[in-house]
Amino acid sequence: MTRTGPIAPGEYAAVLPADGVRLGPGLHQDWARRNREATIPHGIAKLRECGNVENLRRLTRASDAPFEGMLFADSDVHKTLEGVAWELGHGEDLALRGFYDETVALLERAQREDGYLNSKYQLEEGAQGPWTDFAHGHELYVLGHLVQAAVAGKRAIGDDRLLAVAQRFVRLVIDRFGEPDSPVYCGHPEIETALVELARTTGDAATLDLADAFARRRGSGFIGDARFGPQYYQDEIPVSATDIMRGHAVRAMYLNAGVADLYLERGDMELLDALDRQWDDLIARRLYITGGTGSRHRDEAFGDAYELPSERAYAETCAGIALLHWAWRMYLAKGSTAYLHVFEQTLYNVVLAGISESGTQFFYSNPLQRRSDHGASQEESAGMRLDWYSCACCPPNLMRLFASIEHYLFARRIRADGGTEVQVANFGMAELDLSAGATLCMTTEYPANGHVKLTVDGDPGATSLAVRVPAWSRGAVAVSVDGTEVEPVLNDGWLRIPHLHDGSSIELEFPMEVVAWYPHPAADGLRGSVAFMRGPIVYCADQDDNSQDIERLEVLSATVRTSTEMTSLGLMLEVDAEEFADPLAALPLYSTEPVATIPRRAAADVLVLRPYASWANGATVGAMRVWHPLARAGHVLVDEDS
Repeated sequence: MTRTGPIAPGEYAAVLPADGVRLGPGLHQDWARRNREATIPHGIAKLRECGNVENLRRLTRASDAPFEGMLFADSDVHKTLEGVAWELGHGEDLALRGFYDETVALLERAQREDGYLNSKYQLEEGAQGPWTDFAHGHELYVLGHLVQAAVAGKRAIGDDRLLAVAQRFVRLVIDRFGEPDSPVYCGHPEIETALVELARTTGDAATLDLADAFARRRGSGFIGDARFGPQYYQDEIPVSATDIMRGHAVRAMYLNAGVADLYLERGDMELLDALDRQWDDLIARRLYITGGTGSRHRDEAFGDAYELPSERAYAETCAGIALLHWAWRMYLAKGSTAYLHVFEQTLYNVVLAGISESGTQFFYSNPLQRRSDHGASQEESAGMRLDWYSCACCPPNLMRLFASIEHYLFARRIRADGGTEVQVANFGMAELDLSAGATLCMTTEYPANGHVKLTVDGDPGATSLAVRVPAWSRGAVAVSVDGTEVEPVLNDGWLRIPHLHDGSSIELEFPMEVVAWYPHPAADGLRGSVAFMRGPIVYCADQDDNSQDIERLEVLSATVRTSTEMTSLGLMLEVDAEEFADPLAALPLYSTEPVATIPRRAAADVLVLRPYASWANGATVGAMRVWHPLARAGHVLVDEDS
């Protein structure tokens, strides 16, 4: 993401994502390798098998097969292309290059002379042709993903072919819907941020104007009630007047990411104020502890304030990725670490939970509890992740995220004196290019432990350093600079090192204590329960790790211990618990006796906890829970030595 210019005099800072980042051996590189070697090839095979590619071949008369899949099936091709483009930027791969070249050439041939390109509507089959259903047709949404694939192709590998295809289509949309009196916008936001990225890449002001028009028209009632009512589409109130997060969660956060991009380009404080209000509402009332969003299955939507059911949490994987997009842009706009904390929380928990350790199976929704007799939702009725979906938006979204994950580690801020401040936004094994051939190397096993080392090789010039201190550390951090311990001074969550030189060495140690978290009393479904985190990692009880029935256990007011068993995200945990003496099925549904009087076994049991993102990777899947009922009133005491 590259800004085309400063947003306004007196802005907080021109915070820009850092180019020149290379991943080193570690967790992020493992994600990227899995994506390149397993997830993307698997996705390409599924796109061929499920008809997505064949749909486009129909447009060239190379196939007479009927259209298959969701009406936005092309977007899964475009998202996969984006992921492939970013991966090719890391290094050549014959199989990925073959798919990229073949598919770009197919899109070039399939595009209509006037620029239109969409395999669902282009042949005008049936009653619905192009531009007949803005509420659910997804045409502009699909175009948005085409644009983002084209931008990735240009930036990662210098390829202009797909960019030319995207620009022709965008020019058609400008000609048809760009005039001030046009009421048009898409029922599914996404085009807005894509158009801003296209404008950054090409410098075309008309493209930026179109993104601005689509955002500002929303709330006029153009979409109408449609299927789920105007709130579902964020269409009952103008963007600049919005106070709360509501409606379809993915739509809401894609829209806000686009609005944040518009603020970054044009500096309209009215837009930023609206985003601030919605962000505060999300954090205070509607965000799962995992970073999941969306508490209702019916319309994949935000619920009421504090409506955060564990078993029925929708928490779609795509919504997690959408929150990453929005949080990152809010950080760029305001420079605050608060947005990066949510980014980290969401990435390490709900987003990582959405993909199996093999990289070829996925969760669409990510509940915080699974009962042993679970079977309410089709995709999880067998208790396993699926290798694809009829609505396959999440797997390609994961592909493009992990193909570009290095973009979210560092940023640069232009200081008032004209020098550069490098900001360490997230932690991982990586190397960043500085000025005049100098490099900054980050070495860490985070989040398995809290040690981070930063070293400079070469003369960095007028470069200073700022390191985010994670919110979960509560400001506690041990710091040494060039081998000497220093007293850390934090500024809005940043630890700043004002001067770097060739050979600079900064070491930080964040305390990885286990912390017990309790819910807001208005979150009725969570009352009387506790959850555990170590660093940024949320933990859960997975039945596969426990010999006792975890649905019969309550956590005691006792210490939490770290186990000797290690996962890629950190240590396993153990906590003392007690079990109901009688099987739960033997108890009446309602009783005149309080739960506290129901007999428990005398001997304490041990409840084993694992990182939430790693659950459901075994041969079978049973019960799971993030929030654990407390056996009696009081707070869990956390072992200070853990």
